[in-house]
Amino acid sequence: MLLLCGAAGAAFADAQNANSQNAASPNTCVDCHSAMDAPLKVTAEQFAQDIHAQRGLGCVSCHGGDASKDDPDEAMGKAAGFRGKIKRTDIPALCGKCHSDAAYMRQHNPSLRTDQLSQYQTSVHGKLLAKGDTNVAVCVDCHGVHDLRPPKDPRSPVYPANVAATCAHCHADPNHMKAYKIPTDQFEKYKASAHYEALTVRGDLSAPNCATCHGNHGAAPPGVDTVQNVCSTWHVFQAQLFDASPHKAAFQAASMPGCITCHSNHKIVHTSDAMLGTGKGSVCMDCHSEGDAGYKAAAEMAQQLGQLTADAKNADELVTKAQDSGMEVSEARTELDQTRDSLTKARVTIHSLDVARVNQDVQAGLKTTAKAQQEGKAALAERDFRRKGLGLALIAILIMLVGLGMYIRQIEKS
Repeated sequence: MLLLCGAAGAAFADAQNANSQNAASPNTCVDCHSAMDAPLKVTAEQFAQDIHAQRGLGCVSCHGGDASKDDPDEAMGKAAGFRGKIKRTDIPALCGKCHSDAAYMRQHNPSLRTDQLSQYQTSVHGKLLAKGDTNVAVCVDCHGVHDLRPPKDPRSPVYPANVAATCAHCHADPNHMKAYKIPTDQFEKYKASAHYEALTVRGDLSAPNCATCHGNHGAAPPGVDTVQNVCSTWHVFQAQLFDASPHKAAFQAASMPGCITCHSNHKIVHTSDAMLGTGKGSVCMDCHSEGDAGYKAAAEMAQQLGQLTADAKNADELVTKAQDSGMEVSEARTELDQTRDSLTKARVTIHSLDVARVNQDVQAGLKTTAKAQQEGKAALAERDFRRKGLGLALIAILIMLVGLGMYIRQIEKS
């Protein structure tokens, strides 16, 4: 994380000396700026939340000057090394003055990387900034200015769940992005994706956000020929199957991106069996037509998955019925778990475009499904047998009670 500290063009010792002017020392900078209007307003409470302030750095670490002086001419004088507002073009170097020094950063956070500045310089943002484009993002646009928090803090704009919204401040603004001639609907599409749901609804902080695919400090859009490399970092088995499939060479020949041709990029919806085959919602039909090899393969794989899904559903209903009747069905449940594993595996295997391999997984699932159905039927048969036995037992008891009652009446009469 590029945090705002250090001093561009100033000796590193200046920043170290400035660190001694921490929160315990007089700070006339905050005394004045807390009474100002935005964007110059910085309150003591706000600055106290900043990770730099918590590590002993003060205003002068970045802006120079002498925060212990009451006289503005002394506090902001040239003799005190006052630099004032930092130019946007100087901000990365300013932050990098500390964050690129491994020895210095080790004193504060040994786990923090120190190559952020060099990464930024290779990014789309950094390259455009070097050309004089001050419209691009610099460190403070993503991390904040006077209230920087570590990425693990949910209030940080670079907290995993907040990254997309942070990027959207620029990338979803048509006026801001007009000069770059790129879409501005990425954030809206991402909010409709399975990735966004996993991140915000299920709270899975490992789910992909913008930086996952594009990088953070070294931000760059994946090229058509490399996008599958990004996806394969997480979807390893699917990528291996795709690489060995007919799609690999066909997509390369047509300059089509591997994964996003079928799954899209920002708006990655939940996958379903409807995406495979020849019916409504099929992505196969975007390229294939009736009668060709791909059409036939898609139809056959869809039929196989449909059969296993239907049989598994019927078996589950049967076993559930037996379970609700109080019968022991643990073995059947184990078989159904294996069926679901086979179905999941088959849905992954379709990336190979190998009908035989998909059928192999499906047949394994059908086998365990059949066992679960048999066990479910056996449990229901045993339930019916027990009910009949119980019914007969109740009838016998009732007959005995009636007979006993008649016997008692005879005794009473005699």
